[in-house]
Amino acid sequence: MNIIKKLLLLVLAAPAVALASSDVHLDKAPYDLNDKASLQRGAKTFVNYCLSCHSASYMRYNRLQDIGLTNDQIKENLMFAAEKVGEPMTVAMRKTDAKVWFGATPPDLTVIARSRGADWLYSYMRGFYRDDTRPTGWNNTVFDKVGMPHVLYGMQGEQVMHVEKHGEHETHKLALAKPGTLTAPEYDATVADLVNYLVYMGEPAQQTRMRLGVFVLLFLGIFFVVAYYLKKEFWKDIH
Repeated sequence: MNIIKKLLLLVLAAPAVALASSDVHLDKAPYDLNDKASLQRGAKTFVNYCLSCHSASYMRYNRLQDIGLTNDQIKENLMFAAEKVGEPMTVAMRKTDAKVWFGATPPDLTVIARSRGADWLYSYMRGFYRDDTRPTGWNNTVFDKVGMPHVLYGMQGEQVMHVEKHGEHETHKLALAKPGTLTAPEYDATVADLVNYLVYMGEPAQQTRMRLGVFVLLFLGIFFVVAYYLKKEFWKDIH
C-alpha cells in the first residue's frame, strides 16, 4: 500500500513540478467570452492570418452564429477555403508540403487554448523577436527556437532582444526596433481578441455549460432541502 501511495503522490506532483521548473513569465490574457464584438474581431484575425497554415478542423463555420454573425456575413467575410457554412475550418495546404516548408506540420488550433492556456497564447503572440540564427529569422521568448514565423509582424513591427549583464546575471528585454502599423496597445488589443476567439473555439458551448451548471446547482440545493425534510418525516417515528 505504501508503494501505491508513493506512486499516486508522484503522479499528482508531476504537473506541479513541471510548472515549477518553467521560468517563462506569462502575461495575463484579458479575454472575455461575453464580448461578442471582441470574438468577431478575433475570428477575423484568425481567418486572415492563421487559417492559411493552421487548420481548425473540429470547428465549423456555422458555429460563428453563436458570436452574433449571420450566415451571409460568414460567407462574405470569413469563408475563403470552403463553400458551405457547415464545413469545418480546414486548410488547402497539404501536410507533407507544410512539413517540408516549416520543418514540422503546423498544429490544428481548434483546442490549442485548452492545451496551452490563454496566458501562454497571449504571451506567445507578443513575444516574437528578430533572430538571424533561426531559419525564419524569428524567435520567441515563450517558445525558444520556434519554427513558426511572426505572421503578425506587419501589425506589431520588429522587436529585438537586448541582453544586459549584471555581474554573473543577465537580463533579457524586448525592444521595438521597427514599428508596425499598430501601436503597442492596439496590437495587444488585437492579440487579446485573437486569444479570446481561440478560447471560445476550444469550447463553443462553454458559456451555455456554465449557465446550465448554475441551474443544476440551484436545483440540487432546493432538492437537498426537500429531501432533508422528507427524510426527517420518514424517520421521525423510528428516532
